[in-house]
Amino acid sequence: MPLAHRYALYLAPTGPWRDLGSRWLGRCADTGAALPPLPGQRDAAPDWTRAPRHYGLHATLKPPFRLRTGTAPEDVDAAARRLVQDGSAFAIELECEPLRGFLAWRVAPQDADGHARIHALAAAAVRGLDELRAPPTADELARRQPHTLPPEQQAMLARWGYPYVFDTFTFHITLTGKLEGAALTQAQAAIAAFADPLRGQAMPVPGVSVYVQPQAGADFIAARHYGFDGTHTDAAGAAWLQGPAAT
Repeated sequence: MPLAHRYALYLAPTGPWRDLGSRWLGRCADTGAALPPLPGQRDAAPDWTRAPRHYGLHATLKPPFRLRTGTAPEDVDAAARRLVQDGSAFAIELECEPLRGFLAWRVAPQDADGHARIHALAAAAVRGLDELRAPPTADELARRQPHTLPPEQQAMLARWGYPYVFDTFTFHITLTGKLEGAALTQAQAAIAAFADPLRGQAMPVPGVSVYVQPQAGADFIAARHYGFDGTHTDAAGAAWLQGPAAT
């Protein structure tokens, strides 16, 4: 199996959050298959969800990266296994809120413990996999428009290849692309219509997941889920966790 174009360490939502969120986006990250819309879902929803559908339902821990020369997919698998060895399961309360122009499930303000746990997990993921990350190309950096970022985010981009890590990290499960005005209001109401029954239910965080982008421009799919309890479950992209070292 050749190398995947990019690898990422994500949090894969669980339970009804996974089921409803995947239906909302219209694609299952575990299989890559299209999913039927939710009952009563607005005709505009596929346009609202085009960007996050490409990545699959997830929350970013270690952002997508190409493998550094001399590293192999098995190194990503090994790093994910080490990460969960040092963790334990927890849960987070979620609310739908705007973030940088899009809508996402974010940790509820009152959930201080969940906020602390998820930030610690993301920080460990960024550090634990960074030795596998190839430096971003000039084009990849340019797409981040570094001149528009505040100094702290510019520094994170230069050091870690992504502007939103550590002190600039905000946990989020993306539900729409960037929206404005009436579209933002309509999308938020549509999300509330199916997700409000979940309010007050904490979402379990049993582990982390490796997602892969098989080829440039392809949709991301889940490869393997790693439980804090030592279990591992393969998904459609598992074959891309085997292969030659990057050159």
